Amino acid sequence: MNNRLLIIMQDTALRKAFGTRVKKLRKQKHWTQKELAAKVDIRYQLLNKYESGQHIPPASTLINLADALDTTIDYLLTGNPIESSPLSNTFLFKRFKEIESFNKEEQDTVITLIDAMIAKHRMESAMKPV
Repeated sequence: MNNRLLIIMQDTALRKAFGTRVKKLRKQKHWTQKELAAKVDIRYQLLNKYESGQHIPPASTLINLADALDTTIDYLLTGNPIESSPLSNTFLFKRFKEIESFNKEEQDTVITLIDAMIAKHRMESAMKPV
């Protein structure tokens, strides 16, 4: 990771891409810069510099950013998708991994609930005016 971090720190385009990924993930969570900065325990002005590609955070902050944004450090640095997860939302992936430990009846109940929510969402989407 240290070599990648050094390369990214020196390449303006890579720093900007890093910042774009952080900003995109933050906005997906509907957080302001101040909210994410508080979760990562940094000043929002510093987060702004990360998002604008001016700076790359130190390793400890990078870890905290990845945790807060439910992603991997590799994704933040390189944009590589999370290989160990078939879902881009790691929060959902963690939940599904937990459900694997449920007995079959409990799993079936969760699947029935998910299927009902999907059907509801599809119906609502179909009913929206074009």
